[in-house]
Amino acid sequence: MSTEINKKTLQGTVVSDAMDKTVVVEVGRFVKHSKYKKFYTISKKYHAHDENNQFKIGDTVEIVETKPISKKKSFVVVSE
Repeated sequence: MSTEINKKTLQGTVVSDAMDKTVVVEVGRFVKHSKYKKFYTISKKYHAHDENNQFKIGDTVEIVETKPISKKKSFVVVSE
């Protein structure tokens, strides 16, 4: 049985690569308002581990939840 069954996988855009081995990924969700029925975008930023510093601003990446690496990092970049 795979250990990655309950891991959260998100797709987003790199908005910052200023830190060493870390990128900030902005993930957007398209949701519908329960009362007014209008669609809008909710975005959230996640710090993700990038071992080789290979991802730059504007890249679309996929991140996977992992055990905490630091205070803010709980995701790892897996692919572009």
